[in-house]
Amino acid sequence: MDAYVYPGIVSSLALLVCYYTLLRSGMARRRFKIEPPAHSGPEEYERYVRVHQNTVEHLVLFLPGLWLFSYAVDPAWGAAIGATWLPGRLFYAHGYYRSAPARRPGLLASMPAIYILVLGSLVGFVIELLQG
Repeated sequence: MDAYVYPGIVSSLALLVCYYTLLRSGMARRRFKIEPPAHSGPEEYERYVRVHQNTVEHLVLFLPGLWLFSYAVDPAWGAAIGATWLPGRLFYAHGYYRSAPARRPGLLASMPAIYILVLGSLVGFVIELLQG
């Protein structure tokens, strides 16, 4: 089996996490009766919107980092490290839905994966360059 199937699965799950936050944001729009195109409303509603927007912002770093690391270092390790982002991001979302300060533990749980993947891929590529 191709080892890149593992980062592919993690990528697909990450996109589902993003869709989950989109769905929750849309449900909050209905719950709080926020008419499009407005994005402002009660603080509780705005937290749902921020969760989705922040998740999209993190995907911009996470997905390329996952694939670069998987290529430059190892796809199984990339998938394993990337898989830690998934529950961390859901933990972040559910914390933020409760209150802004409650988002912090989930943020701290999900961020290391991004740092490791992005910096690890850079190191992997530099090592490859130096080894010729």
